[in-house]
Formats: sequence, C-alpha cells, structure tokens
Amino acid sequence: MDKALKTCFLLLMAIAPVFFCSCTAQETKKEKGKLLIVYLSRTNNTKQVAEIIQKEVGGDLVALELKDPYPENYDSIVAQVAEENESGYLPPLKTRIDNFNQYDVVFLGFPTWGMRLPPPMKSFLNKYNMSDKTVIPFNTNAGYGIGSSFKTVKEMCPNATILEGFSTKGGIERDGIYFVMEGDKKIKVKEEVVTWLRQIKFL
Repeated sequence: MDKALKTCFLLLMAIAPVFFCSCTAQETKKEKGKLLIVYLSRTNNTKQVAEIIQKEVGGDLVALELKDPYPENYDSIVAQVAEENESGYLPPLKTRIDNFNQYDVVFLGFPTWGMRLPPPMKSFLNKYNMSDKTVIPFNTNAGYGIGSSFKTVKEMCPNATILEGFSTKGGIERDGIYFVMEGDKKIKVKEEVVTWLRQIKFL
C-alpha cells in the first residue's frame, strides 16, 4: 500500500467511529420523537406517572383537556360520568394533536372511573386512529384496580399492538385523599415503572 493510500485509509478508520456514533444518536432521537404519552389526570397522580415514563423513555407528553371541564365537586363528577357511560356520550376534547400520524408508540394514561375507562379517554381513542401503532396503557386507581379499562382500550384499538399495561394505587378522592405521588410513594412507583418498562422492552 503506497503512502497516500495508507494515509487515506487511516483517516477513514479514524472518523468511522465518530460517524457511527453520530448516526446512532440521531436514530435514537428520531425513534423517541415517534413516541407519545397521552394522559388524563384529575388529581395529578396519573400525570406524575406519565412524567416518570417520559423521563425514562423520552417522547412527547400531552394532557387531555375537555372543552367543557368536569365539575370540581366529587359527587357531581361521579354522577356526570355515570350518565355518560350509560348513554355512550363522548365529551368533546379541547386537546388537539395535529401531528398524530408521526407517532408509532402511544402510551395512554388514565385513572379508573367507576371501574371503567374514563369517557375523555374514550373520546381520544374514538378521534385518533391507532391502527398499526403500539399502544401501552397505564393506570392509577383508588385501590380497586383497573376494572374494565384495559379491556376497553383493546376493544377500541382493534388494529393496534397492545402491550402489557401498568397500574398503581393513587389517591382516593372520595375520602379526600388527593395527590399521593411524593416522597417514598413516588420513589416506589418510579421503581415499579422502571421494572415494567424493562418487562415490555422499553428500557
């Protein structure tokens, strides 16, 4: 190998690792840009879990808001949600996601309301097409579990890949226990979230 050719070869070998690392970083950033975390949170417990997920896997975080917010009074919202569930009414969303088609992965976060998927989350799933996307539910509840919420997500996303969901106990609004995701509770939930994300191969 002549001197000039050898010099070119050594130069290429020197910059190849830099080029490879740069491409890998860009690809990773691109993949995270295709990840969306949508959540509904009344007392901020589900919001906290959504933020923990975002810190671990990246992606865009979007809170679901209604055009006509629910009443603050607990008994009033329970009655309204029960009526919506009975009638099948889907409350209109204020939240808009104009670039939704760019996302391949959608985390869906919500509390359990009346042992069901909250009507606003049903509105979201009815409005946005989840076909060919990976959908991952996560939930907070008052201690009674997910009810039929995860099942409803599957039913409303028939052409999506649904991964194993996550659920944890949050506040108990009925008893005046609201935001609980702090201190030791927050640390414990973060550990549970990380374990779950590893199980579904996102970490």
